[in-house]
Amino acid sequence: MSYYQEFPPAVIEKIGYYVYLLSDPTSGEVFYVGKGTGNRVFAHLNAVMEGVEGSDKLDRIRAILDKGQTVQHRIIRHGLTEKESFEVEAALIDLIGLADLTNLVQGHGADDRGQMTVAEVIAKYEAPAVIIHEPVILITINRLYRRGMSAEELYEVTRGNWVIGQRREQVKYAFAVYNGIIREVYEIYRWQPATARRESQKRQQRWRFDGVVATHLRHYVGGSTVNYAVTGAQNPIRYVNC
Repeated sequence: MSYYQEFPPAVIEKIGYYVYLLSDPTSGEVFYVGKGTGNRVFAHLNAVMEGVEGSDKLDRIRAILDKGQTVQHRIIRHGLTEKESFEVEAALIDLIGLADLTNLVQGHGADDRGQMTVAEVIAKYEAPAVIIHEPVILITINRLYRRGMSAEELYEVTRGNWVIGQRREQVKYAFAVYNGIIREVYEIYRWQPATARRESQKRQQRWRFDGVVATHLRHYVGGSTVNYAVTGAQNPIRYVNC
C-alpha cells in the first residue's frame, strides 16, 4: 500500500487553513471532521502507523488498514482563515451528526449557532436570558437530545456519563441545555462513577449524578444561557457559581 503522508512544501504555503474529512473507502462513510494547516490531515494516519493508540478515531483507521485498505482524505475547503475553518468544521459536524462521527466534541459555536429548526431559532432568540443564583452545572446535551424524548430519557442523557473533575462536589443543581435553552433542571443528590459504555471510555473516569427534577427552580426552564456562553467553547460542561 502507498499513502500520502505529507503535502509538498509548495502546497503547504498555498493552502492555508483547511477543513477535511476522513472516510471509510468501502462504505464511503465519513467518520471524522477536522481542520488545520500544514500536514494536519495526515496526522491521524501517521499516528496509527507509529503505533499510537487511545481513541475511536485511531481504532477506526487501524481497522481500515488491517483490511489492506487506505483511509480516504478529502479536503472540503482550503485557503481559509482560522475563524472560517472553525465555522466550516462546525457546520459539517452539525450536518453529519456527532453521533455518527468519532469526533469527541461538537464544533465551534455549536451550542449557540448550531443546527436548529425554524421554531428553535425563534425560541432561542425570544427566550429571556436568565441570571442564575444557585451553584449549577450547565450540561449541553446537543449531541444526545432528541425532539419528543420523554422526561425519563431527558434525565438519562443529562445525568451522564461525563468526564468531570472534583469540582462537581460543589454543584447542587444540573441544568440540561439544548441549543442554548434550558430544557430541565435537576437537584443533584450524589455523583457516582459511571460504567463505561465502550472501550474508549475506560481511559478516563466518567461520572453520573443521581437526582430529581428541581421543581422549585423550574422558572429557569425555557430561559437562555447566553449570559454564560463562552466563545469557541466545545466542552459540554460549564460551572456557574461554584
